Amino acid sequence: MSVGELAGLLVAVFWAVLVTLLAVVLVRLSQVLKEATVLVSAVTEQAVPLLTEAGAAVRSANEQLERVDEITANVQDAAANANALSSTVAATLGGPLVKVAAFSYGVRKAVAKQNGTLTLPAQPGEREELARLIRAEVRAATAPKSGLLARVRRAVRG
Repeated sequence: MSVGELAGLLVAVFWAVLVTLLAVVLVRLSQVLKEATVLVSAVTEQAVPLLTEAGAAVRSANEQLERVDEITANVQDAAANANALSSTVAATLGGPLVKVAAFSYGVRKAVAKQNGTLTLPAQPGEREELARLIRAEVRAATAPKSGLLARVRRAVRG
């Protein structure tokens, strides 16, 4: 065997080993691609129902939020009605009570003046009550003469 034949034989063996290695790599690559295809199809099969369920959950949450909005609106209406009612009751009953309290204080003051002893209320609670009554009377006197609350007050008073 000559040197040329030996070199040719070495090149042929090298190419045979190279082709064998490439064939093994290609076989493994095809197996990986098959597994990836199976994995992608499995994920697709599971993702579609999950997306459907997620859409249903979002729709359900949206319906619940609409219900909460309705409830919130009803609570706001109820709070406004309660506020108007308390204002009406305060205007209806508060004014006469303030006037009675102021009248009784005036009578006590006049009696004390006749007796020669003019004093302010001695108890801090009485002073605070007197100050509260005076503030309420001033508020009632300076209340707006127009608007819904004024119309309700006039209707209640007759």
